[in-house]
Amino acid sequence: MKILVINCGSSSIKYALVNIRKSEIIVRGAIEKVGIDVRSYEVGLEIILDRLMQRPDAIIKNGKELLAVGHRVVHGGEKFTQAVLINEQIIKNIRNHFELAPLHNPPNLMGIEAAKKLLADTPQVAVFDTAFHQTMPACAYLYALPYRFYEQYGIRRYGFHGTSHKYVALEASKILNRPLKKLNLITCHLGNGCSLTAIKKGKSIDTSMGFTPLEGLVMGTRCGDIDPAIVFYLMKKEGLAPEEISELLNKKSGLLGLSDISSDMRDILRASNKKNPRAKITLEIFIYRLKKYIGAYIAAMNGIDALVFTGGIGENAELIRKRIETEISYLLKDARILVIPTNEELMIAQETAEVIKKAGGKEKGKNT
Repeated sequence: MKILVINCGSSSIKYALVNIRKSEIIVRGAIEKVGIDVRSYEVGLEIILDRLMQRPDAIIKNGKELLAVGHRVVHGGEKFTQAVLINEQIIKNIRNHFELAPLHNPPNLMGIEAAKKLLADTPQVAVFDTAFHQTMPACAYLYALPYRFYEQYGIRRYGFHGTSHKYVALEASKILNRPLKKLNLITCHLGNGCSLTAIKKGKSIDTSMGFTPLEGLVMGTRCGDIDPAIVFYLMKKEGLAPEEISELLNKKSGLLGLSDISSDMRDILRASNKKNPRAKITLEIFIYRLKKYIGAYIAAMNGIDALVFTGGIGENAELIRKRIETEISYLLKDARILVIPTNEELMIAQETAEVIKKAGGKEKGKNT
């Protein structure tokens, strides 16, 4: 059976069709410029279904070979600790988290609503980025703010990239030939967005992203950790409105802001090799922040069995991996260094299949 995985962004739809029995992706692709060249998410999904119907190895008319549609949903807050079969209450809860993920949850939900309309008899499943991190203890997820802000507004650390961290952790356990519940791992998802997760005995106990994906490591355009007083200082000095300071921290900082060259690590590495001073300091800051987090997570777990790299930077920037391995070798001791390509689409499909299995198979017509 096949599962269609849908990931709706602010102006795109990424998709993959997965043969769940063979755990392999049949085809993946994307629809760009939704809301511009493509009128809506529903139209975008219609294009995707039409593309798939042209393939003999894909779905047939009306999606009759589809077991389910698995949707990536960025923010599930504290409500969701695992993937769930979508119904009206789930949709309401996703909408309730719009304020926590204003750039992600609204298009995620538009994709869900489009799929419900076009594939009305096919179960829909929501797989949340935040779910994997709901095992974090309170000492890791609470901020030192008045406690009522947590109670009233849900201000806490949630963590993201959970699907990727979970996938590479499971793959690491296969490589090490040991049950995940008997391993301590640090997984490093390093791409345009970057996050680390401390996984103790199979559970996330800490992660570098927080209330939003802005916290933590230096990223492509995100600043990562900064003194919060800088926000007020810059708003005053530059006369910035809240929306403008958010734009600055999320889209004009990180590798791009430091280097004034690019948000792409490949460009930073090339410029650094040519002795560009801004590129060199940008690279050093990235590596230094990464070392600090790895060291902290090793301390939190009293040692690790493996350090796992994934994502565009994690998989391809050998220089960065070698620097980490060399410069903190005394902390890593006997830990394995693994490079594992992430496969979030396959992980979403597998979690979707599990939900359908628990629900008793393909419950046509019961997803609304």
